[in-house]
Amino acid sequence: MVVVNTTRYGRTDSAQVEAKLVEALSDASPSTRLKAALRAGTDPEPHLVEILVGRCAVEPDFYVRDMLTWALCRMPPDVTVPRLLDEVRSGNAQACSQALHTLSKIGDGRAWPDVSARLHDRDDDVARSAWRAALALVPAGVEGELAADLGAALGRGDRELQRSLSRALVGLGEPMLPVLDAAKASPDAKIRAHAAATEALYRDPDSAFALSVEAAKRVTVDPEAAKRVTVDPEAAKRVTVDPETAKRVAVTGPEGS
Repeated sequence: MVVVNTTRYGRTDSAQVEAKLVEALSDASPSTRLKAALRAGTDPEPHLVEILVGRCAVEPDFYVRDMLTWALCRMPPDVTVPRLLDEVRSGNAQACSQALHTLSKIGDGRAWPDVSARLHDRDDDVARSAWRAALALVPAGVEGELAADLGAALGRGDRELQRSLSRALVGLGEPMLPVLDAAKASPDAKIRAHAAATEALYRDPDSAFALSVEAAKRVTVDPEAAKRVTVDPEAAKRVTVDPETAKRVAVTGPEGS
């Protein structure tokens, strides 16, 4: 029989503890649910894992979900990891996304095959969680392969999703640079723009990602601007004598061709 803190739950019977947790996590008040998850993690008992994981799949409040993840991270990995992997394979987008997030926090390498299998999930939230988890769990020596896999998603989604992918790529460091070089030669303007923005973020982590994307798109799709750069001899002279401008043209020139 599992002994629990009777001052917190009022009973020593596991079934009663579970019932009280289920009731609290189903309460209409997010504050009540948050406190319930906090109590479960403060006195971690493995028999509560099933309830916590189950609630992750349906909990609407971000902060409560985050507390559920914290509580699960306090449980024995041999109990939590297999159960979380079941959620990753479940087909439920929220359950999968939250499980991936929790696995990234636990840091158990057993999750790597399932995490890498979700990098191109149709659901944007699942894919985003998989990118972040992959960065946390990638085995040593596999960074280049992961960079190539992530690079295949360049150009996907809206600005926020693209920024998430860029951050994951930047987190891999130098192994992702050849991937960006290849992407900048893509016939797809959106991929080229995303690659250029990612490289800018790598070179200067404090740069504004959104502005970099928009600038890259304008250079790529504005044929009149490209003509002006080509036929203006004065501009060409300035490029020749201005090393900083020359560097910028070396990076952005091919985008207009």
